[in-house]
Amino acid sequence: MRPSKPFKFGSMSRRAAITGAALAAMATLSACGGGGGYQEAEGDMGLGAAKGAKVTVVEYASVTCSHCAAWQEEVWPQFKAKYVDTNKIRYVFREFPTPPVPVAAAGFLVARCAGEDKYFDVIHEIMASQAEIFGGTPPRNVLLRIAQGAGLSEAQFTACVTDTKAAEALDKRVKAGIDAGVDGTPSFFVNGEKVADSSLTSLSAKIDAALAK
Repeated sequence: MRPSKPFKFGSMSRRAAITGAALAAMATLSACGGGGGYQEAEGDMGLGAAKGAKVTVVEYASVTCSHCAAWQEEVWPQFKAKYVDTNKIRYVFREFPTPPVPVAAAGFLVARCAGEDKYFDVIHEIMASQAEIFGGTPPRNVLLRIAQGAGLSEAQFTACVTDTKAAEALDKRVKAGIDAGVDGTPSFFVNGEKVADSSLTSLSAKIDAALAK
């Protein structure tokens, strides 16, 4: 993993960071758990074992978080091969937009509009395109290209990133994450218990212990 620390929020309002001004910014794009174990939440996107698995690992991440992208590139392939592809665990991805929030929020909406079968492909592609997003290429161009690669037309893309109801649903998921104690990305929970270190070694220690119970 990269030596820098994961993104941490300073003082973050507990109300929506997505609706209002942020939603207006998204329109501009279209124009140019704590303890107690894992609890399923509306809107969860998962892979691996079926719901109700003995062990569930939840990741809170953002498509605009460089540390999330680093984890995706450096740890995910081994993690997926060891636990997800073998159906040893249920892996759940929860959206937690980080600055620039309008871009992250729009990216999450595009992933959902692409459909469940393409959701993770879109998430991973946006993370892999961060160099473009932060390197001067208009974010809209990057997201539109990825949306079209997932089968969405430009009109569908525009409707997707300006969908108020979808943005409000995302906002509720973000609030739930804040209430669960998420203060940075990526954040991982194994059966509801937060794991401080996102390395494969630390995650494996928690997961294997839970599987052995």
